[in-house]
Amino acid sequence: MPAAPASICLLRLSALGDVTHVVPLVRTLRRAWPQARLVWLIGKAEHRLLAGLEGVEFVEYDKAGGLAGMRAARQALRERLGPAPRFDALLQMQVAARANLLSAFVPARRRIGYDRARSKDLHGLFVNERIPDRPGIHVLEAIGSFCEPLGLAQAEVRWDLPVPAEAREWARAQWPEDGTPTLLISPCSSHALRNWRAERYAAVADHALSRGWRVVLCGGRSELERRTADAILAAMRTPAPSSGVLDLVGKDTLKQLPALLERGQLLMTPDSGPMHIANAMGTKVLGLHAASNPARSGPYSDRRYCVDRYDDAARKFRGKPAAELKWGTKIEHEGVMDLVTVEDAVAAFERYRSDYPSQDHRRP
Repeated sequence: MPAAPASICLLRLSALGDVTHVVPLVRTLRRAWPQARLVWLIGKAEHRLLAGLEGVEFVEYDKAGGLAGMRAARQALRERLGPAPRFDALLQMQVAARANLLSAFVPARRRIGYDRARSKDLHGLFVNERIPDRPGIHVLEAIGSFCEPLGLAQAEVRWDLPVPAEAREWARAQWPEDGTPTLLISPCSSHALRNWRAERYAAVADHALSRGWRVVLCGGRSELERRTADAILAAMRTPAPSSGVLDLVGKDTLKQLPALLERGQLLMTPDSGPMHIANAMGTKVLGLHAASNPARSGPYSDRRYCVDRYDDAARKFRGKPAAELKWGTKIEHEGVMDLVTVEDAVAAFERYRSDYPSQDHRRP
């Protein structure tokens, strides 16, 4: 075992899915060095999701705070350090310009960042070491490799997200434990061009209902998510409320979201934060991919039920197969998600039913 550092600062501000990918790295570091001080510089919403994660201290950074917010973050970090002048290591796990600039306010001896292939926005000016360059790996594995310059390897992926008992109680109260399998639909990504059409979600929801499943809509409090949920309900063959769809959009908190996703058998969603949170909670994911590559940013544990039209998108919008694109290329073009058909999603849903027949409450 390499010598234990006294302190490590982790910098990953956002987004919800990406900070979920950092949790196994925290587990790896804590397992190797239980006495080391881990301090995570994180965004406000992301902190609400992960608050209570044992073995790590959080320092919030408000993205609207500008330079004043960065100076406040530096002061909070110095208070965590106590008499020590700086952290033994900074793991700078975000390459956006704001995160790069913020990292300059972190006092650290070793400043570990991404390899050159994944660097952007002058990332290389803010680090003095880099993780190995391994194209073709999942985002979670890239984040996990930040422990390698420290002499460790992430041999195990473990989340155990901090979910309070009261959050699970709230989730249990939303629908009865009557043996009916549940399809959760979280229809919106923070990237609008990754989102699917409401009428297509409605068609898959109708199909699930016809198979005896319960359908639950979930999502945040934004106007887009509310409008999308209303459009899904309006497009269903059986109008709400008699359709039997449970509409929980805007009704949960970030602490309740993992507990809610844990209760479903299957989550249908584009590439989004809920996709990765559901995966971390052990729920299977019917991911809808065309704008992004599921091999890089799909549900880490199991992609058997994902729809993958990324290669079709590459050929249509970039004029070449996906294999010839730079790893990590996003194809966020207007209409790209139309490459994912209702038939694609229904086939993925039926693959799940075929693999888990004992979960079906009423098979046709």
